[in-house]
Amino acid sequence: MKTKTSPILILILALLLSGSGLAQERQPLRLSLEDCIAKALKNNLNVAVEQMNPELADISITRAKEMFLPRFELGYGSDHQETPSYWWLQGQGTSLNKMWDYGLSIVEAVPTGASVSLSLQSYKSDTNQAFQLINPRYGSTLRLDFSQPLLKDFGPKIARRQVLLAENNLDISQLQLRSTMMDTVYLVQEAYWNYVFAIENYDVKKQSLQLGRDLLNKSRKEVEFGQLAPIEVLSAESIVASRDADLIQAEGLIARSEEVLKSIINLAAEGDSRLMKVVPIDKPEYKEMPVGFDQAFKDAMERRPDLKVLQKSIEAKDLNLSVARNQTLPALDLKLSYWSPGLGGDRLLYLNDDPFAGVIVGKQPGSPGDALKDALKFRYSNWNVGLTLSIPLSTFTTKADLTYAKMDLGQSQVRLKSLEQQVALDVSDAVRTIETNAKRVEAYRVARDLAEKSLDAEEKKLKVGLSTNYFVLDFQEKLANARSAEVKAKIDYILSVERLERARGLSLDKQTIKIEGSD
Repeated sequence: MKTKTSPILILILALLLSGSGLAQERQPLRLSLEDCIAKALKNNLNVAVEQMNPELADISITRAKEMFLPRFELGYGSDHQETPSYWWLQGQGTSLNKMWDYGLSIVEAVPTGASVSLSLQSYKSDTNQAFQLINPRYGSTLRLDFSQPLLKDFGPKIARRQVLLAENNLDISQLQLRSTMMDTVYLVQEAYWNYVFAIENYDVKKQSLQLGRDLLNKSRKEVEFGQLAPIEVLSAESIVASRDADLIQAEGLIARSEEVLKSIINLAAEGDSRLMKVVPIDKPEYKEMPVGFDQAFKDAMERRPDLKVLQKSIEAKDLNLSVARNQTLPALDLKLSYWSPGLGGDRLLYLNDDPFAGVIVGKQPGSPGDALKDALKFRYSNWNVGLTLSIPLSTFTTKADLTYAKMDLGQSQVRLKSLEQQVALDVSDAVRTIETNAKRVEAYRVARDLAEKSLDAEEKKLKVGLSTNYFVLDFQEKLANARSAEVKAKIDYILSVERLERARGLSLDKQTIKIEGSD
């Protein structure tokens, strides 16, 4: 006997399964502040962009250093010339000359601005002209050349300018990455604690609304029994409606704060964040932190990335000034050369050893190896030393470059002084804000404690008929505001401490976050 499955039962099961799947999909994501910071540094797009810059700068250093690597060169040439004979030494008919040359050399730039080359050049010459002693003729020359600027373009700083600038850019890119990460960490802290406040504020509003509703229900019963005037109910209803509106607004603030936090940590990079509920698990706790302007300002001057970036920029512009000043000098170059030639080939034998007779009776065979051996054995030593002085007739462009470099450096130095003043102001404001918020936390704690006692006293007076619903509702409102203000003061204090850490340049150190490749 077959059992038929009811379509209604199938539909119910499908709804239950989809409901359980949806519930599982919407499982809240419980995150601490540390979790959010880790996700932001992993997923945030601004951080991802800045992380690429040190890698690009490192590639630029490698490219700049390439100019000091040895360079290997090979050369080959062939020359064929046919010309009609026009004097008696060439003989009659067509003059034919053939030349093949080939060579190799190693060239290297030296960080002092010098250039060194070692070369081996060889050739083969063949001709039909008369009166030749060796034909075909082979030649080889081993040569060492050294050239060193003594004024213009002299020195490691000038020669290694591109390398130094590339290394400077690497430091700047790492500092800018650090600055971006510090800003991101603070944005996460701000968004996280604002989200926590929105939740805490919602709970306070919800509790206040519940107290109002309880009092309203109590008032309605008292009106039914004739113990209270109907006007008291209207007053309570008005206040409850107002608190209901406040609760709706607080709920909207939660949604907005959650979206801001999701956006900063880029939760979408880990999946669909729209259906994911983020629940912060850290609570705002007041921990008094001793602060002093002098130590905080000293830390800021040593650790602030924006200060270091400007200081690195000044180093680069100081280098540009040195280069511009060097380019105004005349060029005085020292050149040293040493070379060893070698010769080989078929030696022609003339009748009666008289080449003028032009009668060749034989030859002694030779080879290119003979010329190479002579060159490598340094049988014939040759050297040359020289100085070349070059004085430009006009230095208008170089002087303009020097003036620009001086003004550019001076402008950056003024910017640095201005930034140092701003750093002092940032630290001073941060220290003052911490001190102010610490006093606010204590003041609002006292205010909340007094509001609780006042409400308790007013409720007792209401029970014995010495007060009205209006006053009780008013004290409830004051207590709710005091609780929200206390939470807000705690969060403001926490954020003011984090602002001081950022002003000091220690945000990442506090979170034990290290950047690979940086100090």
